[in-house]
Amino acid sequence: MDLERNVPFDIQEYEARVRSGPCFICAIVAGDPAYADEQIVYEDDRHLAFLSRYPTLPGYLLVSPKQHVEHVVRDLAEDAYLALMGVVRKVALAVESVVPSERTYLLSLGSQQGNAHLHWHVAPLPPGTPYAKQQYHALMSENGLIPWSRSQAEDLAARLRAALA
Repeated sequence: MDLERNVPFDIQEYEARVRSGPCFICAIVAGDPAYADEQIVYEDDRHLAFLSRYPTLPGYLLVSPKQHVEHVVRDLAEDAYLALMGVVRKVALAVESVVPSERTYLLSLGSQQGNAHLHWHVAPLPPGTPYAKQQYHALMSENGLIPWSRSQAEDLAARLRAALA
């Protein structure tokens, strides 16, 4: 499968926004309407999972603790880290049950210079994706985003919530 990734991504605008704006995850947790496009698919008292605003793959989502922590291992006690990883696994299994995938990528990205709030990326690779377009190429928004509408996000979020119920 060769995904059409024809939606351009303005990396300079994105970088300026994430480096100078509020923490996007804290804004989602606070219910800021500017972040309503990130459809929440899972929430408990400590964690949140939501669809990516900038999807490069169908079903691409992020999982995060609600509390603003920045380092993937040293900012969490072992039990909090294991609880977060349990949510990552639970959400990834739901994604795999709803979105056809050859492999599911799990990784934590971010920087102290932007997107500092700890989050895990859950990205299902569609079956048949050519090897040259897998791995980092599949994740990089600089290679274009998939065409994606709010209604598609709402539909997928509903299916994921049902799978997680």
